[in-house]
Amino acid sequence: MVIHYKKGGKFRMEFKFGNGAIVLPPLHITIIAIIIIFFLVRWSRQLETRRFTIFFYFLISTYIAQIFSLSTKKGVFQLWIPLGFILVFFYLFRSKRNHPSKMKACILGLCIALYQLILQYVR
Repeated sequence: MVIHYKKGGKFRMEFKFGNGAIVLPPLHITIIAIIIIFFLVRWSRQLETRRFTIFFYFLISTYIAQIFSLSTKKGVFQLWIPLGFILVFFYLFRSKRNHPSKMKACILGLCIALYQLILQYVR
């Protein structure tokens, strides 16, 4: 196992096997992914049927879309929104099968979408 330090204070782990290697993402992203999977599995157990739908609601809620772009002499401005969350939220709001676990997965997806939005604007 080799731990690499990259510019900007990010660590990544690399496991070398002969000619190949497995490269893991930075440690904070790995920990966040483990926590997200833990919550999704926990919430999916609260449903009686179709437990896998929790994961779909989460994945769809993480989608962000660009709705406006403007190019000027100073640079490019892009306006992004969490479109997946908006679609899933309105679907669950109007659905008769609304369950609190599904809404929790949707809100967790919104958190990831907001993280992606911040990354889009910081770059």
